[in-house]
Amino acid sequence: MKTMTCRELGGPCDLEHRGETADDVIQAQDKHLKDAEKSGDAIHQAARDAMKGRWRHPKKSLGWYNDMKKAFADKPED
Repeated sequence: MKTMTCRELGGPCDLEHRGETADDVIQAQDKHLKDAEKSGDAIHQAARDAMKGRWRHPKKSLGWYNDMKKAFADKPED
């Protein structure tokens, strides 16, 4: 299990996401940003818009995804 924060994943806060894989924490970040958007949290809106763009254009966003996978791999186990 490893931990990455919202900020490390491109967001504005330090909420921690834990997971066994990079995909686990990326999906947790996506849910966090969706929830923030639904609650009207304007601080997270730019990160949410960026995340939506990545899901819509996965080939274009492969660089971000690979960077996050590497960052996750470099993290120590919790």
